[in-house]
Amino acid sequence: MKNKLVMIMAILLVAITLVGVIAVVVVMKFTGEQSKPKEPTAEEVVAASVEIPEITTNLASGDFIKISFTIQTDSEKAKTELEHRNFQVKNIIITELSEMKSEELKGKAGKEKLQESLKLSVNTLMQEGKIEKVYITSSILQ
Repeated sequence: MKNKLVMIMAILLVAITLVGVIAVVVVMKFTGEQSKPKEPTAEEVVAASVEIPEITTNLASGDFIKISFTIQTDSEKAKTELEHRNFQVKNIIITELSEMKSEELKGKAGKEKLQESLKLSVNTLMQEGKIEKVYITSSILQ
């Protein structure tokens, strides 16, 4: 009888310990540091960015635009590749702009659409990395 009681107490103790360990693991997993990718510092962004000098071209509507960009890549290797592909990037920009009308480039939504379109188009060229963001650094629409 005493042996049976000790066995039941040992089983209960092990069960309670197991439930406690599981509870601690679950709590630590959900409240602990989430593994979010850290945002790059300003220095890292500059080190991985390429400036595209001012481009002047005509739009589909017959208007002209003067525009320049800074393109942020995900690594310095990608930056080097993008610098070598500068002429291809300019071609993509001119081609994209030649399909747009001045009304499409007015306002925040139009500029964000252009930035996203350029990001997707240039990323198709990239082999050593990818484009993180395209920034419009100056823009004059006439």
